[in-house]
Amino acid sequence: MYPVSMTGAAYFLGVFMEKNNNIYDQQEFFDSYARMERSKKGLAGAGEWGQFQRLFPPLRGRRVLDLGCGYGWHSRYAADQGAAEVLGLDISEKMIAEAKKRNPSPVITYRVRNLEEYDYPKEFYDCVISNLALHYVAHLEKIYAKIYETLKPGGVFLLNIEHPVFTAGLNQDWIYGEDGTPKYWAIDNYYYPGERTTRFLGQEVTKYHHTLTQILMGLRNCGFLLDVVEEAGPPKEWLRLPGMADEMRRPMMLLVRAVKD
Repeated sequence: MYPVSMTGAAYFLGVFMEKNNNIYDQQEFFDSYARMERSKKGLAGAGEWGQFQRLFPPLRGRRVLDLGCGYGWHSRYAADQGAAEVLGLDISEKMIAEAKKRNPSPVITYRVRNLEEYDYPKEFYDCVISNLALHYVAHLEKIYAKIYETLKPGGVFLLNIEHPVFTAGLNQDWIYGEDGTPKYWAIDNYYYPGERTTRFLGQEVTKYHHTLTQILMGLRNCGFLLDVVEEAGPPKEWLRLPGMADEMRRPMMLLVRAVKD
């Protein structure tokens, strides 16, 4: 999975790492990440963006928190939509430096900070964004509770997380035929959440598998109302790209819009 050729699934992914798993500050890995289509093209290079964008509430005059901001694409989008204040957090110093260079704005502040260690102010933000970050967190409900507390009443939490079918995939890769083409996607140990190791851009990466029940009911248990739940798929115009048709054979990402009651 995640072929270095950056075809198929590799177009989709961006990553936030915990403090003990921060390979993004390793130069070789960071350079490989920079060559991905989504790194070069921003949101236009992210296959799920068309679906995710539709979940955003009006942001004019609002305060926005971007958890695992990476290069700052979503932070910049919020600023361009008229947000009054945006805070982008990422554990990687290299990512934050790149965000400041690529996506600056007078209303955006970027900080090097671990998602789990940030001091979430109570009822401060109108919208919290977490794009491809929380499958690197072992205990979802602990983060959900912090996000719920920092949102104002009526605030929106936008979540994009790797789909449980994807994280439960055997080595998170296809089973290949003798000719090297993908035969099928094997799922194993689905009901056993926890640490999984896979290879991304030639490096071993640690993430966490969470079941669909944990992801969705965890939000409910913390008080959120589930407004939208969607499985992301590639845009039709992308299906002609190498390897992209196989992305229609199993879901990779789960998109959720949750509201603080």
